[in-house]
Amino acid sequence: MFIVDNIGLAIVFCVITMLGWGSWANTLKLAGKDKWQFPLYYWDYAIGVFALSIVMMATLGVAGTAGMGSFANLSQAEGGPILRAFLSGVLFNVSNILLVVAIDAAGMSVAFPVGVGLALVIGTLASYVQSPKGNGGLLFAGVAFVVCAMCLSAVAYSKLPPRGEVSWSRGVVFAVIAGCLMGLFYPELLKSVSPDFGGGTIRGGYLTPYTALLLFGAGLLVSNVVVNTIFMRAAGLTYTDYLRGTFKLHSLGFLGGLIWMLALTLNVIASGVAGPAISYALGQGATLVAAIWGVFIWKEFRSAPKGVRKYIGIMFACYAGGLALIGMATL
Repeated sequence: MFIVDNIGLAIVFCVITMLGWGSWANTLKLAGKDKWQFPLYYWDYAIGVFALSIVMMATLGVAGTAGMGSFANLSQAEGGPILRAFLSGVLFNVSNILLVVAIDAAGMSVAFPVGVGLALVIGTLASYVQSPKGNGGLLFAGVAFVVCAMCLSAVAYSKLPPRGEVSWSRGVVFAVIAGCLMGLFYPELLKSVSPDFGGGTIRGGYLTPYTALLLFGAGLLVSNVVVNTIFMRAAGLTYTDYLRGTFKLHSLGFLGGLIWMLALTLNVIASGVAGPAISYALGQGATLVAAIWGVFIWKEFRSAPKGVRKYIGIMFACYAGGLALIGMATL
């Protein structure tokens, strides 16, 4: 299987993760221009995630001589790691959908920093306890800067003209639940992977990153049958509506899933050298990338009143400082 054997390449993979996780939602925005609602988009997204997990397992998972090939690994895996990898996909799927519900209920300015900020703190802390690699002081100082940047983003969004009715309390409840689940999916996924895989050693019964990611994708797709069906019915949508979608709309969802899963794959591979906590925290710098898209490409703040730019400027400075500290934690 393919592994990363130096910290430089691991950091590059984490940066690509940041770009991927911060950019996949652009496909959702493009689909939304054609009134393609999130539950419909999300089916193709889930299929894209699972499809790429199969491709990665059948290619990088059997490349080279390090570790163990994906198919041989899957045949010897024990029930515990298999269940953890599958459950991590379920956790992420439920959290991702609940976060969208929270944003719809309370607005981006409340739901996003609460949900993603909580996920960043929980995921980084749990991953560091699980595998304490890197400088913990610099790591958590960087996390604090990123959380501060998320809060400043919330302040900036709150200055925008309101878009319809929002339910603050309902949105916060969903955002907190989403953040807790999203923060747990990554450490749960890494628990299923052999702790020594970065050195080319796979312990008996454990999974390689590639077999774990396949099971993650399966958990996401299978749970989507239940969770997204409920979500569709709540939105008054049917499977007939999904089948009426154009090739372009289905392709956008599929592409979004491919981008997100490629980012996760590279992040997990990088964790073998950088450590799970640093890999996850750097990957969650995706919020900076998403903010850049929102501010400079989608012009989300064009109607903002005077004075908002100072919040955006400080927000970008906090993101930059936080990511720099997280990167320095690897040295």
